[in-house]
Amino acid sequence: MLGVMGFEESSKALLESRPSSPQQLREEFPVTENLIYLNHAAVAPLSRRASNAMKELTEQACRFGSLHYTQWMRCYSDLRQAAARLINAGKDEIAIVKNTSEGISFIAEGFPWKSGDQIIAFREEFPANYYPWLRLENRGVKLKWLSIYDDVETIAAAIPGTRLLAISFVNYLSGYRVDLPAIGKLCRKNGCFFFVDAIQGMGVYPLDVEECAVDALAADGHKWMLGPEGNGILYVRKDWQDTIEPAEFGWTNPAQYFDYGKRDMTLRPDAGRYECGTLNTVGCYGLHAALELISEVGVHNICAAVDSLAQQIEEGVRERGYEVLVARTRVTGSGIVSFRHPTIQSGQIVSSLKRENILATPRQEWVRVSPHFYITPEEIDRVIACLPPVH
Repeated sequence: MLGVMGFEESSKALLESRPSSPQQLREEFPVTENLIYLNHAAVAPLSRRASNAMKELTEQACRFGSLHYTQWMRCYSDLRQAAARLINAGKDEIAIVKNTSEGISFIAEGFPWKSGDQIIAFREEFPANYYPWLRLENRGVKLKWLSIYDDVETIAAAIPGTRLLAISFVNYLSGYRVDLPAIGKLCRKNGCFFFVDAIQGMGVYPLDVEECAVDALAADGHKWMLGPEGNGILYVRKDWQDTIEPAEFGWTNPAQYFDYGKRDMTLRPDAGRYECGTLNTVGCYGLHAALELISEVGVHNICAAVDSLAQQIEEGVRERGYEVLVARTRVTGSGIVSFRHPTIQSGQIVSSLKRENILATPRQEWVRVSPHFYITPEEIDRVIACLPPVH
């Protein structure tokens, strides 16, 4: 049975284990024993480390209930710190949320809108970064729709007079990666709030909120950060926290939330003011372990590996006669590659790959694949060979 020290020592040993070779890193992902997993843009498999961290927590909760609650609080703090380090933010600028949609909604609903304000949004967005802004039309906010493929000059011409611009770091379907530093610079120059949906890039591509002048950012941990579902982060620049009101209010928003007899609604002095009630503790343990692994491998190393694999996929499917949705470049490429056969539906191709223990996903009319760093070039060769030929 795990005692107090037994659990703490076990968790510490788990998080401090250090794979020292590519093979050991690959062994962190037992999914490789069963599948060639190319679906990280949807739901990533858990590493041993993230899985074990959650198992440790559930076992402890099973045997001791909330006896170690102070340790849970340390995990929340450690998760905020790990997320902040990943994007060059302050720990006090990170809130723990349940998903990207919640984080986006907190900004959309908490922003101090006035009738006639303008938002720039983008037509190709995933619904999570589309609907919250569209709903604001009911409050007299005007939306100006652009394309993620518009050049910087087009975006620059649209920004003057705009209160907020919202864009995804990487497009969920095409994999197109936008120029965050250039857009952020334009927003900062024009006094426009810059919001980024980072879920398809955070953890695999470098993202510096200072360099990119990002004012707020949201990302769930269950894709490229390799964490569990239902646990994500919201970054809100410190300068904006007194302006953006919490869209939900519960017992943990106030500064003195652990004094249950207080009725003082003064908000917490950091991004914790956006955390409404009890957090997903099990998810926090898993995501913290996942981010520690990301940090250990290094985002620049992950980026290089994923770029190489994605480029291999694009070249391979083109050679087989497939159409690629958007051509990759060094600047705009990501870990997502979407392609299609001229006559066979994407769902049929995904099903045929699944029979070969290869997991991809159909999106609209396209086959979308998204490898992470631990996938091997040999596995990508096998995927290409398993695709139906184009006659």
